[in-house]
Amino acid sequence: MPAMKVLVTGATGFVGKALCEELVARGHTVVPTERRASGLAGDAVVGNIDGVTDWTAALAACDAVVHLAARVHVVDDTAQDPLALYRATNTEATLNLARQAVQAGVKRFVFISTIKVNGEGRDAPYREIDVPAPEGAYAMSKWEAEQGLQRIALQTGLEVVILRPPLVYGPGVKGNFLRLLQLIFRSLPLPLASVSNLRSMIYLGNFVDALALCADHPAAPGKTYLVSDSEETSTPQLIRNIARLMGRPCRLWPFPPALLKLVGQITGKSTEVERLIGSLQIDSSQIRRELDWTPPYTLDQGLAETVNWYLAARRA
Repeated sequence: MPAMKVLVTGATGFVGKALCEELVARGHTVVPTERRASGLAGDAVVGNIDGVTDWTAALAACDAVVHLAARVHVVDDTAQDPLALYRATNTEATLNLARQAVQAGVKRFVFISTIKVNGEGRDAPYREIDVPAPEGAYAMSKWEAEQGLQRIALQTGLEVVILRPPLVYGPGVKGNFLRLLQLIFRSLPLPLASVSNLRSMIYLGNFVDALALCADHPAAPGKTYLVSDSEETSTPQLIRNIARLMGRPCRLWPFPPALLKLVGQITGKSTEVERLIGSLQIDSSQIRRELDWTPPYTLDQGLAETVNWYLAARRA
């Protein structure tokens, strides 16, 4: 495909930095946007990202936008009106950017949504044809953004592509996955040996490969894709694999999952417990079939890169 000029929001984030590197490696020119100046080469400082952000200068001569910037999901959000905050950043800001992209002559808009639009997990794999069932303010704000983008696409011809990833892991990961790495490194006993589940995830290298593909593939416009690694894993097997890669003893001990749920309810940690013991599977066959996409990294390769980064960070 010919080289493009691509605006990337959230360019200094976990996914954004890796995506900018991938796009440049493919010969594209990248306009990384930031809320405040950080010295990033070629960056465009846009200030707060909301429904009135002025994107005019950043969008000049761009062919495509990859919109990563978002108010991320926060467990036990204590904001007085979390939905209003999520909507301001994830819905209103997204649609404002899309409208300005149309005015600037941008052809394609790639939006990163979340698998949470499908739901929080079930026994059967999620697919694109499922009726959306977002739970919580974060998922609802992303679903509303998806719907708004589809309306803009119908009205203007903007080529909208939506991706719904599960948990993204890789070098630089934060949140629950980082906490899991810390627990495994310390060889703490974990009461998860009796868990029998399946979880889909996506390695950072696989995710940015899919994003870069969606930015210019002729068959992508108008599509919503679920993306994940080629392999799924259970929580106990994930822990065993990470411990092996770290060279640390794995201390899993049996404990009834029903009692783990009860402990979660008593401690107010039901959401965290469910992510450890519940299943969340993704059928990503549609993007593989329609765009001929194959994740370039296996689960074990992705975990190895993540563990190597974590160990190096500890030594630094």
